[in-house]
Amino acid sequence: MFDPADPLLHWFRSLALALPEAQEKVSHGRPVFFTAKLFAVFGGMRKLKPEGMEQHPHAMLIKPDPLDAEVLLEREEAFLPAYFGPSGWVGLDLASLAEAEVRELLTDSYRQTAPKRLARLVAEE
Repeated sequence: MFDPADPLLHWFRSLALALPEAQEKVSHGRPVFFTAKLFAVFGGMRKLKPEGMEQHPHAMLIKPDPLDAEVLLEREEAFLPAYFGPSGWVGLDLASLAEAEVRELLTDSYRQTAPKRLARLVAEE
C-alpha cells in the first residue's frame, strides 16, 4: 500500500526516526513508527458513509493530545482515520504541512505514546 522509493516517505521517515529510540516496521501494509507503542503511520484511509474507503497515501496518522485532536480535525487537510480514529488518532495530508509543523505533530504524538523516560528526552519547548 506504499511505494518504498517514495521521496515523501523518505522525508517523513527521516523526521520520525530522528526521535529517541524510534523504530520502523511495516504493519498492515503501511510503514509505522514506534517505541513501545505506535506514534505515527505513513498513509491511511478514511471510512466513507454509507460504505467505502478513501485512501490517503501521503498522509500521516498521529495520536495527539485529546484537546489538540479536536482542533486538528477542524482543519481542511485533516480526517478521522479508519480503525485508528476511535482511539484518538488523527490523519493529516502531508502535502499541506510545513516541515516544522510535521516535526511538532510527530513529537507530540511521540510524547503521548512513548515510555516516560523517552518522552522526557523530547520535553516541550
